[in-house]
Amino acid sequence: MIFTSDNWAGAHPAIAASLNAHATGYASAYGTSEIDRTVEERFNEIFGREVAVFFVGTGTAANSLALSAVNRPGGVSFCHSEAHVIADECGAPEFFSQGARLASVEGAEGKMDPSRLEAEIARYPKEFVHGGQPMAITLTQATEAGTVYNPDEIRAISKIAKAHGLPLHMDGARFANALVALDLTPEAMTVDLGVDIVSFGATKNGCWCAEALVFLDPAMATQAPFIRKRAAQLFSKSRFISAQFDAYFENDLWLEIARHSNRMAARLQQGILASPNARLGWHCDANEIFPIVASPLAETLTEKGAMFYEWHPPRSHPNLVKEGETMLRLVTSFATTEDDVDRFVEALG
Repeated sequence: MIFTSDNWAGAHPAIAASLNAHATGYASAYGTSEIDRTVEERFNEIFGREVAVFFVGTGTAANSLALSAVNRPGGVSFCHSEAHVIADECGAPEFFSQGARLASVEGAEGKMDPSRLEAEIARYPKEFVHGGQPMAITLTQATEAGTVYNPDEIRAISKIAKAHGLPLHMDGARFANALVALDLTPEAMTVDLGVDIVSFGATKNGCWCAEALVFLDPAMATQAPFIRKRAAQLFSKSRFISAQFDAYFENDLWLEIARHSNRMAARLQQGILASPNARLGWHCDANEIFPIVASPLAETLTEKGAMFYEWHPPRSHPNLVKEGETMLRLVTSFATTEDDVDRFVEALG
């Protein structure tokens, strides 16, 4: 009953098989091999247009280099106050963008409130050189709260970005989970809604180590090759990242994995809703859920073999967790089984 993180799951067998298949022989290095080019073309097909793709090793690298590519002197990027980019990346986006800052925006259940985003941008008027200047907006899809921005919500933020001349970046560490939750195509969730740059994550969705920085307009990516090299993210044997993506996209495996993860999370939610000993903090759309239980029960669940992280309540719900209670974060993956879920629900009592 391991619900700590989708990062704890191994590689999907098809991904592992592809890595093994490409482990022998020779291939040109630094992203120039045949399989690299094949996967790049696959990204063009997925997004319905020519895009610029840069393989990197981690989501932190993808996010940091995305913001570095659009940096401005005194730059400020806007994100949700609990987004991974500001809360869990040890200042990497600021470091790699040579001191650009992140400004937090509040909003319920992991999603930026558009009116608060406007208000935060207004704190940096163009004529006030001392405060710096806005440089980007970054939203997380799916969010760190397990929720998903719907098309209207993305479109509202995109409208604000365009009004202020700011590129819109999507941190898609759980891109596939959001995509299947909305039943959209990648193009419909990004290009059609005004997204400019995507951190396209696959590691959390069954890969071993496969992330991509995708510029939906290649003209925005002129400096990206040098930024990636300087950040030590240009892998010599890049075929091993491409090999993962090759299997990932084959027969829509990536969507199948995400659907499974989401189904397991939905099954967990149903079990928690039926239990008198737990309640949900809020409804989640993707593969993370946040139940609340009595603190002694959290200890009992651990004793019965359940693994999870205890979680802080979000700023938007400061009084959600009462004294003597504990909020849990449960994350499902391709490796989660119905038996795992059912045994956890049974352990709730």
